[in-house]
Amino acid sequence: MITLEMMPPLMFGGLILAMLIGFPVAFTLAALGLSFGFLSIYLGYFDMNFLQAIPGRIFGGVLSNELLLAIPFFTFMGSVLERCGLAEDMLDSMGQLFGPVRGGLGYSVIIVGFILGAITGTVAAQVIAMALISMPVMLRYGYNVRYITGVLAASGTITQLVPPSLVLIVMADQLGKSVGDMYLGAWGPSVLQIALFAGYTFMLGLIKPGHVPPVPREARTLTGWQLWRKCLMGIIPSAVLIFVVLGTMMLGLATPTEAGAMGAIGAIILAAIHHKDLSNKGQKMLIVGIVAAGIGAIIGVLLGKGLAFKLTFAVVYLAIVWLCLEAVRIPDLRDLIKQGYSTTMRLSTMVVFILIGSTCFSVVFLGVSGGVWLEHHLTSIPGGVWGFLIFINLFIFFLAFFLDFFEIAFIILPMVAPIAQKILTPVVGADAALIWFGVMLCVNMQTSFLHPPFGFALFYLRGVAPKEVKSSDIYWGAVPWIGLQAVMVAIVIAFPVVVTALLDKPLDVDLSKVRIEVPQIELPPMLDFGGPKQ
Repeated sequence: MITLEMMPPLMFGGLILAMLIGFPVAFTLAALGLSFGFLSIYLGYFDMNFLQAIPGRIFGGVLSNELLLAIPFFTFMGSVLERCGLAEDMLDSMGQLFGPVRGGLGYSVIIVGFILGAITGTVAAQVIAMALISMPVMLRYGYNVRYITGVLAASGTITQLVPPSLVLIVMADQLGKSVGDMYLGAWGPSVLQIALFAGYTFMLGLIKPGHVPPVPREARTLTGWQLWRKCLMGIIPSAVLIFVVLGTMMLGLATPTEAGAMGAIGAIILAAIHHKDLSNKGQKMLIVGIVAAGIGAIIGVLLGKGLAFKLTFAVVYLAIVWLCLEAVRIPDLRDLIKQGYSTTMRLSTMVVFILIGSTCFSVVFLGVSGGVWLEHHLTSIPGGVWGFLIFINLFIFFLAFFLDFFEIAFIILPMVAPIAQKILTPVVGADAALIWFGVMLCVNMQTSFLHPPFGFALFYLRGVAPKEVKSSDIYWGAVPWIGLQAVMVAIVIAFPVVVTALLDKPLDVDLSKVRIEVPQIELPPMLDFGGPKQ
């Protein structure tokens, strides 16, 4: 006889076993949830009506969730930007800018990875693009093979943490927090992790200078203003797109879905202006649009949103439409946009099916008191808050060997989020508790791309690396960078201010002691509304 107390551990164990078998996660979750659901009905733990919550949650909480609409937009934006030539231009210019410095090519890969992460939000093609461009150059100039593979893989995975990361959007949805707050919380760890990567490169240059040599003078073809101009031509449009996507969200001017839509259009425009076949009319319309946007911003600040403001931005919209039509006219970009649509459809479909499967599993798991069982075990871990955080991070690190971030976010987060809220609130407050927890797990889950057996960044490198680069070099090269990411997790645990510094601080006010005093106003005689005199 299976008792109610046995059901949660059986479901959890069955989940782990099914994951290890390798059957598609979405169908595994749905099958486990429904199987244990019917078993629970047979054993009398709940009746058939309880399962009506599954379609209710799917249609009410998944398919009607407006926040999840941001995922296709950001996926499309990243897919277009990964293939439009922006990475090539930035890596070439940054490589020449930092070339004279020992480890300069490593610094350029780290910085470009950070910038691309802030405008693409995806990992796969970013790792591939940077490897195709930078690996031959770094090999030619004598960089250590393991350093090359490690820095390329790690700089690609920083995309998971840098806003507008898809992981952060999913985290915000599953934790019930705003995307803007998740992005604000992630900026500190993002910048600090880039500093850790750069610091490791610097120390390697001091300890083993032969591993990261400077680029020879004869190989640096651009100097002076030409070099700075090429750098700025890659950085300035990227910075504008970052502001359009992230700035509008953080300033409260756009929802995540609206910001994602603007990012998708911005990606098409960025691809068009970087293409060599952009027509003279297209270049002129770009200049007209930039000038009109500047004039409109000045008019809006000084005179408000009157007729002149609307006319100038009508010109901006005309320039945007023109550049989008230019992108459609160019065959390469037309194919690129089609590929973006295909990638977006596949990823969005995968996310929806995993969400449906996780809903089936979580409803039944909670129905057999799984939440109570999990809370009992997690709150009884020795060490209190810090014991809980260390255990959860080790558990997520282990799961990342077999699952990707979508699966971890949709399966594990809904189970542990209420417990994390309860345990972490005394440390950072109720508002910041889940933001801190979510960003911490996001830093942790970066490692899922770097360690076996499913380190996808390592697979991507193996697919594009030349034959002289051994698979052992790729795997061993990732080890120091996994260690740096583990150090970053420890920093986020030990110093929550890294995450919470940019968040709005809650008002420290005891509402029970607030008094509102309305002064008595003495009315003049002619306005005395008192009753009739006797």
